[in-house]
This record gives sequence, C-alpha cells and structure tokens, in this order.
Amino acid sequence: MSEIPPAPDHQSLREAAIAHLARFATTRQGLRQVLQRRVKRWGVRAARAGMFAEDIALTEQECQPFIEDIVASMEEMGAVDDAGFARSKARNLSRSGRSRRAVQAQLQAKGVDGETIRHALDDSLGHAGDEQGRQAELAAALVLARKRGVGPFARPDRPEKERMKVLAIFARNGFTQDVASQALEMEREEAEDMIIAFRSL
Repeated sequence: MSEIPPAPDHQSLREAAIAHLARFATTRQGLRQVLQRRVKRWGVRAARAGMFAEDIALTEQECQPFIEDIVASMEEMGAVDDAGFARSKARNLSRSGRSRRAVQAQLQAKGVDGETIRHALDDSLGHAGDEQGRQAELAAALVLARKRGVGPFARPDRPEKERMKVLAIFARNGFTQDVASQALEMEREEAEDMIIAFRSL
C-alpha cells in the first residue's frame, strides 16, 4: 500500500491558485473549481493509499474555508477579475463568430453573475438595441458565415446549401433570423470590410 499523500493546506492551495492564474485567466467560480478539483484528486489518492472515507471527507471539508479565503485574496489582489474576464471573453467569443446570446451562455457557464455579464456585453459589444450592438451582432454572424462558407462566402465550385439549413446553423449559434438573413444577403467585399473593422475595435 502506498503512503498517504500530505493533505492540502492553505499554503499548497494558494501556490496552486497562483500557478493556475499565471497561465490562465479565470473567474472566482473557475478558480474555486480548480482548487476543489485539486482537493478531490488528493482524496482519490488518499483513498487508494488506504485512508478512511470519513477522514478524507473531513479533510476535504476543512479545505473549503481555505479555498474561499484564497479566492477572495486573489480577487483583492486583482488576479481574479470577473468583470475584466467577462469583457475580454465577450470580445474574443464574438470575434470568433458567437452571437450575443451564445456569449452570455458561455459566461454563465463560467460562473459569472448576470449583472456582470450584462455590463461586459454592453461594454464590449454595445447595447443590444443600439446601432453598435446591432453592428457587432451582424459582424459576428458574418464571421460565422465565413467559417461555414455560406452567404457572401459561399464558394462558386460548391453547391449552395438549402436556405433553411443555413438559417438553422445561425439559429443554433444564437443569431436571430433577421441578423442571419442580413448576413447572408451581404456582398462579399462589404462583409469582409465589416469583419476587419469589427476585429480591429
């Protein structure tokens, strides 16, 4: 039977948090999950080494306040910034062809709260109803059209996909039918100019 590994403590978890943040931007919830997974992995190794399940559960429970303290201190230091993360992620996802709705869903999945998401989307992509917001959504739809080779980016040597199937691609990616139709009917040169302008913002 192998030796029981040393239990995670405040110091080792803090070092793990710093190592993770040096490589990845994340949210409070993201960092919390990274540290919780680390504790769980220790629990699996400890169980294999013969430690009792109740003792493992107790140690894992004792680690939770350390994790909350570390997450809070990393936020205080500015190493974790949900608002900054959300703004950056919103811009990057949108520029890769994701709709506002898809960006919102991704940020929610990362544990960012609704208010922070709303501000991030408005800051990065403009308000949903205003001209900047509409242009950002259309440009993101054009990026998707280019990726899928449809609309202004359809290749002449390939058969045109059925319009309903193409609209379904946009719908699955969170774009409204209006935005999808506008993107599909645009001239290639205008579409390319719009993507370039959007990505240079």
